[in-house]
Amino acid sequence: MTANDAISLTAPDGATATLSLHGGQVLSWKPAGGAEQLYLSPRSAFTPGKAIRGGVPVCFPQFAEGGPLPRHGFARTLPWELVQQEQGKDDALAVLRLRDSEATRAIWPHAFELELSVRVGGSSLDVELACENLGDVPLQFTAALHTYLRVGDLDAVSVEGLAGLRYHDSIKQAEALQRMDLLLTGENGVLDLDRVYYGVKERPLLVTEGRRQVVVRHQGFEDAVIWNPGPERCAKLADMPPEGWSEMLCVEAACVGRPVELPAGESWVGRQSLRLE
Repeated sequence: MTANDAISLTAPDGATATLSLHGGQVLSWKPAGGAEQLYLSPRSAFTPGKAIRGGVPVCFPQFAEGGPLPRHGFARTLPWELVQQEQGKDDALAVLRLRDSEATRAIWPHAFELELSVRVGGSSLDVELACENLGDVPLQFTAALHTYLRVGDLDAVSVEGLAGLRYHDSIKQAEALQRMDLLLTGENGVLDLDRVYYGVKERPLLVTEGRRQVVVRHQGFEDAVIWNPGPERCAKLADMPPEGWSEMLCVEAACVGRPVELPAGESWVGRQSLRLE
C-alpha cells in the first residue's frame, strides 16, 4: 500500500484510525490512550485486485459464496475515493465512496453508490455503510462489515448476546440454536468457527477477554457473523501466518439471511459501532 492509499484519522483526544482507499477498509483503531483493537495480518497483500486480510473489509454486494460473484463481492478489492475528512470537537471523520464502473457492471449490472463513513473518538469507532440505487430497476445485495477484533488469549474470550438465536454453521452445513453465551475454549472444532446468527438486529454483543470488553452494536444490519479459521484452515491461508488464528476473532455486522431489496432511487444504511469498555 502506498502512502497515497492511507488515510489517517486523529481525534482531539488522541484516538486514531487508519483507512485504506484500496478496498475502502479500516485497517487500525486505537481508542484514546488505548492499544490497537483490530487485527491486521502481517502477510496481507496490498496489491490491486487482492483483498486485505484484517481490519474491517467491506463485503458487498455478496457475502461469502452466496451467489455468482467473487467471494465477498468486489467492494473490498476496488479503489475507493476520499470525499470528506475532518476533525470535529470530539472526534475525527472520513467518508469514502465507491461507484459502479464498467468492471462492476460486467458482473453485477446495477448503477450504485456506496459510502463508507468512519468516525473515531474517545473509546468508540463507528463504521457506517450506505448504498444508493442509482439505476431505474430494483437491486438486491447481501453485505457485511467483516470486523477482525484483535485478541491476546483466544481461550479467554466470550461473546455475550447471542443466546436464544438461531444460526447457520457453515462448517457443519447445519442450522442450530445458540443456548448460552459463546465461549471460545480452544477445543478443536469450537475454534473452527463460521456462523451466521440470524435476527441479531440492534441487540448489543459483548466481546470479553479478561478485563477488556468491546461492546458491538448494529443498526440496519439484521445478522451477525462470528468467524475464526482455527489452526488447520489458517495454515492453508497464504495471507495469514500459521498462528494468526489465535490473535483474532471476527464479529461482523451482516445482512445475509434476508438480502437487502433496494428499489430504484432508494438508499439503505447499516452501521456497526464498537466501544472499548
